[in-house]
Amino acid sequence: MTSQTDTQGSVTAVYQVSGMSCGHCEGAVSGEISQLPGVSSVQAVASSGKVTVVSAAPLDEEAVRAAVDEAGFELVGKA
Repeated sequence: MTSQTDTQGSVTAVYQVSGMSCGHCEGAVSGEISQLPGVSSVQAVASSGKVTVVSAAPLDEEAVRAAVDEAGFELVGKA
């Protein structure tokens, strides 16, 4: 799926992450991704495995993958 740009000039991307099962998991993934440059918002949902990221510009998927790996989970790809 391609990124969507909203009217404020930010980019929203949705990623699929495997292994999240609880609120602590959501927090770990959100915390790591939110440290990436340009990220303004991260919403992780363990029940669906979806992580919605709002950033100033499109993110490098490898950087997102590294952040998810650091949190102890696996980035499956864009949702």
